[in-house]
Amino acid sequence: MNTVLLYCFVFALLSFILLGKQTRNKPRAKLPPGSMGWPYLGETLQLYSQNPNVFFGTRQQRYGEIFKTHILGSPGVMLCSPEAIRFVLVTRAHLFKPTYPKSKEKLSGPSALFFHQDDYHTQMRRLVQESLSLDAIKNLVPDIEAIAISTLDSWSGGQIFTFDVAALFIFGRSNTHYKEQLKKNYFTLDKGYNCFPINLPGSSYNKSVLARRRLSLILGEIIKERKENKLVEKDLLGSLLKFKDEQGQTLTHNQILDNIIGVLFAAQDTTATLLTWILKYMHDYSELLEAIQVEQRAIFAANEGGNQSLSWAQTRNMPPTSRAVKESLRMASIISFTFREAVEDVEYKGYLIRKGWKVLPLFRNIHHNPDFFNEPHNFNPSRFELGIRPNAFVPFGNGVHTCPGNEVAKTEILIFIYHLVNKFRWEAAASDGGIHYDPFPVPHQGLPAKFWKEYSGSQGALYDKIAN
Repeated sequence: MNTVLLYCFVFALLSFILLGKQTRNKPRAKLPPGSMGWPYLGETLQLYSQNPNVFFGTRQQRYGEIFKTHILGSPGVMLCSPEAIRFVLVTRAHLFKPTYPKSKEKLSGPSALFFHQDDYHTQMRRLVQESLSLDAIKNLVPDIEAIAISTLDSWSGGQIFTFDVAALFIFGRSNTHYKEQLKKNYFTLDKGYNCFPINLPGSSYNKSVLARRRLSLILGEIIKERKENKLVEKDLLGSLLKFKDEQGQTLTHNQILDNIIGVLFAAQDTTATLLTWILKYMHDYSELLEAIQVEQRAIFAANEGGNQSLSWAQTRNMPPTSRAVKESLRMASIISFTFREAVEDVEYKGYLIRKGWKVLPLFRNIHHNPDFFNEPHNFNPSRFELGIRPNAFVPFGNGVHTCPGNEVAKTEILIFIYHLVNKFRWEAAASDGGIHYDPFPVPHQGLPAKFWKEYSGSQGALYDKIAN
């Protein structure tokens, strides 16, 4: 018996030694190269005090396509290749959950679809996509056109094009008397969204928190009226109100509020910023403006000098203008990166991405990489006449969290440009060429410009007119 025990002990000991040797011989994944910056602060100050092209570009040049950092209080890994972006957002998306700072979740609402990746996200995304589908856009082209005409005819009247289009898809054609209150409180909320989250009376963040509460009350009144009047609308709010899951459960009041406010966030600032940039490029590049004018004036003439409405088919057939929109998306790279968080230890190309670390796919680096775009710092819409490398052009993200409103954004911009080019002339004031990041890149001072119509003139800051 003692001999049997001895053999078992010796066998176990040899197995342990051999297993340990194999483990030691197996190469272990290491952390990516890079700097973690200052204690606690990390590299946050450098990120928000520099041109992001400089911040991201110098690190990619020094460390390669994957490097570590520490920003906004968390360690993280930045990735800047098409393959890496596909890995994080598509093929291994289940390993990287969407994540945002808690201060931002509080303002937009924790139930907003872009904070989730489970069945709830799938359900909410389907509802949003249905409300922003091509069929929905097609039916609302006349309404978007009417908003564009009204906005251009009253630059000083306080109308905000991108906000009003977003409201159209959320609340439908009903001209709610709450729209001005919604607009006022939304922009108060938006101003503090990217501020340092000090919730003290009088701070920008505190004003945003209070505006968020007022928005909730206003939306509550709109929902109450819908239910009392038994209104059935084919808009986002209607879809959210009538939704039931497989168990017959409806959405909670807070889930409805959070997703409405979340869509407003997604639809407003990014589209307004893009519209500002494309108009700046049209002003700066005379050949671009001429090509767009030729195209848009031909459509205008086909519509009997604007006496006929712009059709859905015409918005689908504007090649030069559409290429200019794509190149503006690439050049400006309004969304420089997105946030994810590793839900477990992940190995990528021999490097370890630790569980709990933030993961930031860098769209901007890819859009400005000469390996994917020839002379990337030159504005050249013709590059989109040819095919673009897969996953190298991702202005709206990728995978299951691709922006569901990207077609709405492109359509409303094309409609706006059609009326602007055919009815206005404009001249941008001299600028220093600087860019302001807050957090989206916009021309310094908001692109001040003068506008002329056939019978009158007006002037103002273009970005302020579009976005604020």
